[in-house]
Amino acid sequence: MRIKLASIPVGDQDKALAFYTEILRFVKKHDIPMGGPRWLTVVSPEDPEGTELVLEPNASYPAMKALKESLVKDGIPITAFQVDDIQKEYERLKGLGVVFKSVPKQMGPVWAAVFDDTCGNLIQIYQVS
Repeated sequence: MRIKLASIPVGDQDKALAFYTEILRFVKKHDIPMGGPRWLTVVSPEDPEGTELVLEPNASYPAMKALKESLVKDGIPITAFQVDDIQKEYERLKGLGVVFKSVPKQMGPVWAAVFDDTCGNLIQIYQVS
């Protein structure tokens, strides 16, 4: 058993694709028309055959809106991405206008920071010391 797909709920797939590719530097893997929302995935350029992140349209799931709002209200990231140098990535993303909810801080052997992905989700970046 392997993890091949993970989903991020988004309201606007085009906006999400722009953020996840242009700002976070992921690479579009699949963009398949499905008669409305698309099957849209991105991958890490460092692991193009690895886990795909599905930019999952959430307009048809009312419960998802409530879940996302609750997570954001409580400051809980929906997922996390590992980086090699958190301070460098934090500065790069801030320079591109990404809004951070927390600065990089040490939590045991891990450094972490949380930002808004412009799609209604909080995302954590982390570095293992």
